[in-house]
Amino acid sequence: MIQAKRIFMIGDFKEDTSTSITVERRHWYKGFIRAGHDVQKFSYMNILLQNSFFGSKSIAKNFAHQKTEKLLLEQVRCYKPDIVMVLIMKDIRPELIDEIRKISPNSIFLGRDVDWLPQNNAERTAIAKKLDCIIATNAGEWLQYYKDLGIPKCAFIPCPCDPDIHRPYPKDPALQTDIIFTGKMIHGKNKSQADQNRVDILTTLQKMPNVSLYGLDGKNKIMGVSAFAAVSNAKIALSINAINTMRMCHSDRFVNYIACGTMTLAKRVPDTDLLFQDKKHVRYFDSIEEFLDLSKWYLEHDEERKKIAQQGMERAHSEFHCTRIAQLTMDFIENGTYQADWATVL
Repeated sequence: MIQAKRIFMIGDFKEDTSTSITVERRHWYKGFIRAGHDVQKFSYMNILLQNSFFGSKSIAKNFAHQKTEKLLLEQVRCYKPDIVMVLIMKDIRPELIDEIRKISPNSIFLGRDVDWLPQNNAERTAIAKKLDCIIATNAGEWLQYYKDLGIPKCAFIPCPCDPDIHRPYPKDPALQTDIIFTGKMIHGKNKSQADQNRVDILTTLQKMPNVSLYGLDGKNKIMGVSAFAAVSNAKIALSINAINTMRMCHSDRFVNYIACGTMTLAKRVPDTDLLFQDKKHVRYFDSIEEFLDLSKWYLEHDEERKKIAQQGMERAHSEFHCTRIAQLTMDFIENGTYQADWATVL
């Protein structure tokens, strides 16, 4: 029987929006509880805004951070966590980590970074330097960047899925479509290094019939469980990062699409076969021409498409469900390593 740990999570759980149902932080919270641990979450931005007279987050940081931090520190003092998990590698003051350490000196401090280009963000770097461990969604130079900062333990840990909500949904004629994509055309902060394939493919899909594109311009979004129902009603899901050159780098969209039982066409990223195998769990492409050829072929061959979709979903639900990812993360924290096909520890 495992020895339950007390885990104090600091994150932006977006509890004032419908997005809270789908944010990755929620899957971590649920995964650690199901793995047998006790978890206390502190939704920093929500509490910050509650303590502020102003609705603006930037203004609230200046006027309400003291009250918010005081409450956070008091909760830590009462809870006496074994692990402090920082799921918000921005917005909090780096000095807050020092203050938490003073009242909880035996806690292990773990950071989760799902953002890109950490070297471009001074706040993330300053927070990271104060942590004991970092887990990230890439196994390339961005992870190495953290190691080079002197952080003792750094590891690649993929995005978790939650089979309770990432699963097939009943057929809905209003949602059925050939190809689906959810997300922006391009993230502004990544324009200089962006993959032009993403823009070209999405621009082409905008002109095609029976294609559903949600949120390209920040509008026409689909939220909550409805987003997963829409994905599961599509025949093909498109997964393509803004940047596709970083080893095993991915967003939660990649895992969520596959977990919803929809065949996924994904832009090839170095070593992503370690996560999902090409032609078995997913199909990878290298160019817009290959994407269009593959999508056309699989739309004409239902049995082959459904077979890959089923095999991909089974792997996502068995290898990437939130309880297993939480267990692997705990192995990394306690032992400095973990066992998985894609294990990468620096």
